[in-house]
Amino acid sequence: MENRESSPGDQAVTAPVHLYKREYFESGNYADRPLGRFSMYWFARRYYAALLRRFAPPVADGALLEAGCGMGHLLGLLQDDFRCSGIDLMDYAIERTRVNAPKARVLQGDVNESGIFEAGEFSVVVALHLTEHLERPREFIGEIHRITRAGGVFLFATPHPEYKLRRFKDRATDAIGKDPTHINCQPPAVWRAWCEESGFVIERHFSDGLWDVPYLPLLPKPLQFALFGLPALLQVLTRATLNPLNWGVNQVIIARKPAED
Repeated sequence: MENRESSPGDQAVTAPVHLYKREYFESGNYADRPLGRFSMYWFARRYYAALLRRFAPPVADGALLEAGCGMGHLLGLLQDDFRCSGIDLMDYAIERTRVNAPKARVLQGDVNESGIFEAGEFSVVVALHLTEHLERPREFIGEIHRITRAGGVFLFATPHPEYKLRRFKDRATDAIGKDPTHINCQPPAVWRAWCEESGFVIERHFSDGLWDVPYLPLLPKPLQFALFGLPALLQVLTRATLNPLNWGVNQVIIARKPAED
């Protein structure tokens, strides 16, 4: 477990591709939380959609790619605002995205495969909880930079393996550690370095909040969720990006490709 999280990113790390099936969406973190209306998942997708609309370059009908589009709910929210495309490795993800985002172009494959996308093809690229699953996330960020047009935005969310309250959790069974497909959980400095090395400029780097309760042994779990989750809820409701980086289970980066590139 510790080796997975402390990987510098250049080591050989093999993705457990055999686990990327329909069962992946019916177990682990997906199974632990409801996906329906007003659930944490429901609110999160609307929050990220709002951020993408806010930070996207001012181009009417701009092209947007979701790498690792999952079940397609985010694309479904954005398909009337952008020319949406989604790509994923999983058969089930492709099926669900075509149902949930019928206006989007949906491709099955790996973003890193050469020739799938043209240089500067997208104004916006989003990858929610994808980079921690990749064998070569550093190369992935470089490829995203290539296919993002000058002035375009790359937003991604990924676990923060050293957030403040994780010392109170069992690292083998918490939301980060229990997923065997999390093979590249890197600290914030690594993601920043890889983004900047590729040519992106970081505009925002913040957290999604302390939702993986319980953290304390005596307080009831619902009370802890209300207490620790309040800043995250306020951030979502206000569409802000203010949650301190070390006070959240996941880190969120909004990076921009400079217009002069």
